[in-house]
Amino acid sequence: MDTSKLMTVNKDDKKSLWIRTLDISQNKLKQFAQLWSLQTLTDLPDRLRNLWQQLIGSYWFIPTACVIIGILLAPLLVTIDQHFDRETVRDITFAFTGDDDAARAIMTAIAGAVLGVAGTTFSITIAVLSMASSQFGPRLLRNFLTDTPNQLVLGAFIGTFSYSLLVLKSIHKYDVAFGVPQLAVTFAIIMAIVCALLLVYFVQHMVHAIQASHVIQNASNDAINNIHYWYGSHCDIQHQRDIEHHDVEQFHNWSSMPIYPPRSGYIQQIYLESLITLTQDYGGVIQIHVNLGDYVTDKNVIGYFYQRPTAHPNNRQKTSTPQLAVVPRAPDGVFWQRFANCIRIEQRLVHSNDIAYSLGQMTEIAVRALSPGINDPKTAVNCVQSLTSCLSIMMRCQPPSPYHFYVPAPNDDASNAEVKQQRLAILAVVTHTPKISDFINTSLGEIRRYAAADLMVLKALCQAMVNLNYARVNSAQQQTLLHELTLIERAGEENLNYQELTDDLIAMSKQAKQFILSDDAQHRYFDYVSEFDAHIRKALQTQSK
Repeated sequence: MDTSKLMTVNKDDKKSLWIRTLDISQNKLKQFAQLWSLQTLTDLPDRLRNLWQQLIGSYWFIPTACVIIGILLAPLLVTIDQHFDRETVRDITFAFTGDDDAARAIMTAIAGAVLGVAGTTFSITIAVLSMASSQFGPRLLRNFLTDTPNQLVLGAFIGTFSYSLLVLKSIHKYDVAFGVPQLAVTFAIIMAIVCALLLVYFVQHMVHAIQASHVIQNASNDAINNIHYWYGSHCDIQHQRDIEHHDVEQFHNWSSMPIYPPRSGYIQQIYLESLITLTQDYGGVIQIHVNLGDYVTDKNVIGYFYQRPTAHPNNRQKTSTPQLAVVPRAPDGVFWQRFANCIRIEQRLVHSNDIAYSLGQMTEIAVRALSPGINDPKTAVNCVQSLTSCLSIMMRCQPPSPYHFYVPAPNDDASNAEVKQQRLAILAVVTHTPKISDFINTSLGEIRRYAAADLMVLKALCQAMVNLNYARVNSAQQQTLLHELTLIERAGEENLNYQELTDDLIAMSKQAKQFILSDDAQHRYFDYVSEFDAHIRKALQTQSK
């Protein structure tokens, strides 16, 4: 009797455990459906682009793809060989027409040779990475690892090796009607010749890639691409003008709740479209105070969620005017799960669309070039010039607006025509946008602090301020350049060893300030002439007379 009761209890426990497991699975599926709905994936292109950048940024992706191609090509060409006319192959002058022993010897030689060359290229790559890490900085390693030509060369070698092994496996004593896979062996010979040419190209490419000018140019191109990604002629300024009830000024007075990151790490991406959808569903405004590349912990306050007041005109019931925002509701567990899906945090800094990260690469090259171990101020000057080009583009372009709006869909209902006319945009997300002065301070300003005792670099920084003045569009940028010139002048006064060097720098800085303050500076050429050069010119003119 006790045994039967015990069996009944065990069955009930198993049944209840199964029911609990089923309920938990259903809840998880519901949460997954909410998190990954079409509404939260409105920025799917950005997510796919980030995934593609991660794949391309890995050193294994392209070589693995080449191995897969080699594995698929081998049985395909062997199958074509089985249905191909032998006499037609013999008419091709460069085609292989030997017996199975010759084919086996050729494929063995090709497989062994390309594998050995692949090891050589890998060793060269490791040596270059070691040198680049010590000379240019560890953050520049990714530029070498993601170099597509290097990956393609290594992929061609190991792909040819994989292909040769599979073709070698298919060579055996065939019947007289078939013979050996002549087309497959011919293709392997062609690939061996291509691999030999790729080896020569690889050596030439690596010699060119480790040059400082080439590394700086690649970093500059990367920064310019990121600048064009964020800066442009289109932004939400018009929406900001159309917003009613002064939400831009008044949302700070709403009830707020602090926002914490889901985990510690570096902020790599903020998916604005998903944040806009989230604020639309919960009726509020999210303000983010951090930038891309900032390090945060799971206890940091990175922003606030401002809940719209109950009497706000944008509020509505869920059953009316589906184009507007919902009735405000307090953030719940689903809110925080969806917010964690709107921000991408990594444990280490990786390549992204962060402008500061791209500019920081050139800054790091310049700082290392100024170190006593390297002592290459000319490279630092090249970095200053490249940074000047990038910053001048930023000064001419329109900066991104920190205000991001939800634009209601057009309503075809005539009864809502008045609502459609009154509401053009609803404030949803407010981000922190760095100013041009911030970028100048973290790039050229960082170089100034390390080059305080180098006259060549300090004069290059003065010239950079003059060059940036040609691109300025407002008085705030002008004041930033003048302030930076003052700091350059002070750094030279405190660190230069000789008074003559200090006087030269001060004279150039004063001339640069006068040039920037002049009304027609953007239409004149700046030519600094030191006191000694002016004396020499005057003496030469006197002698010529």
